[in-house]
Amino acid sequence: MVKLPEEAKTALSKLRESGFEAYIIGGCVRDSLLGKEPKDFDVTTSALPDQTKRVFDGFRVIETGIRHGTVTVLINGMPIEITTYRIDSDYADNRHPEKVTFTKSLREDTARRDFTMNAVAAGENGELVDFHGGCEDIEKRLIRCVGDPDERFGEDALRILRAVRFSSVLGFEIEEETKAAVFRNRELLSNISSERTASELIKLICGRDARRVLTEYVDVLAAVIPELAPMKGFDQHNEHHIYDILEHTAAAVENAPAEPVMRLAALFHDIGKPRCFFMRDGVGHFYGHASVGAEMTSVILSRLKLDNATKETAVKLVRLHDVQIEETETAVKRCMNRHTPEIFFMLLRLKRADTLAQAPQCLVRLAYLQRLEAIANDILNRKECFSMKQLAVNGRDLMDIGYAQGRELGERLNELLELVMNGQLKNERGALTEYARSRLCRAEGDPQG
Repeated sequence: MVKLPEEAKTALSKLRESGFEAYIIGGCVRDSLLGKEPKDFDVTTSALPDQTKRVFDGFRVIETGIRHGTVTVLINGMPIEITTYRIDSDYADNRHPEKVTFTKSLREDTARRDFTMNAVAAGENGELVDFHGGCEDIEKRLIRCVGDPDERFGEDALRILRAVRFSSVLGFEIEEETKAAVFRNRELLSNISSERTASELIKLICGRDARRVLTEYVDVLAAVIPELAPMKGFDQHNEHHIYDILEHTAAAVENAPAEPVMRLAALFHDIGKPRCFFMRDGVGHFYGHASVGAEMTSVILSRLKLDNATKETAVKLVRLHDVQIEETETAVKRCMNRHTPEIFFMLLRLKRADTLAQAPQCLVRLAYLQRLEAIANDILNRKECFSMKQLAVNGRDLMDIGYAQGRELGERLNELLELVMNGQLKNERGALTEYARSRLCRAEGDPQG
């Protein structure tokens, strides 16, 4: 039995009272059976789109995809997507059906769906209709295509990524025949838009089983991100690492916070290593891999058409992930000044994930990262100055005591900030202007400054 919200019950009851069949279907049923709270409710019905619109006369109805039989009805503010039973055919682009035929059969409608777990329907009272063994597969935690997996993936190649993404997010295994078809058909992913690929990738790497899925299905992901392929099986020949580059990367992803930008940075932080590898005295080295990896990350994320903010942050974290920060207030202040406190703390989290994916003897670095975090928090709690906007004077103040607008003014402000961060001057207006005035006087008396 599936418990439905009143809005979904209203949608089903109004359709049935008008003489039509109606069921909720898809992810909302699957999630309910898994004990999760569904976010969206989709309805499938024997009513044609125009009939559905008439049933919901008086409600706000949005023609979201009426060509393919879908309208969205707002009930008490909740959007309910309602689609006519249909049969899809002629997927010329491995993504969108060229032809949609409406049907009166729920069985025929469910036969076109991707996976058995998404083809279970539920009626108004929560009773289940399952033509394809979806309930059993949910219980067994299996992802299985409805019917022939090669046909399903040939119809819509995005289903290949969805299978892998569901495996990561739900922690389900992919059934053997479906899994084999995932690998056989992976080249079809070239037909998928960059935006849809990026959306599925981000959900995948933020999933609970991202580590397993990345190592098991990297050849599939490499169909859209070929830069991942060289990491597979790449022995690092270094005592700091007990995993190959791909295994290390997957472990780092698992240990990073499940936030898109953090997981992206973890996924790509060592992607430059294969290009930078060389051996010296039997030990593997990767000098410059962070910089190379940052450039590669920028290219990949641009290709995936991610938003600039996400791309720029991920690229910066990849570039900085190997930087060593001294355990001093001055060094921490400089880092937060150069990159903002937000980036500083994200960098520490990435470094922690990286460290946890290395050899056991490297775990001593975790204490070092904790100390850096404590120093930064102490600086912030004391409201210590580490940025120009926190400085007790500004350009106008220095111009008031005789500085002209230009390079010297900027240099003097930077000098003041450096002295304050080093603890050589207090961040007080009087002390700063007095020092700036003395430097101005010396400059006027000595052409060399």
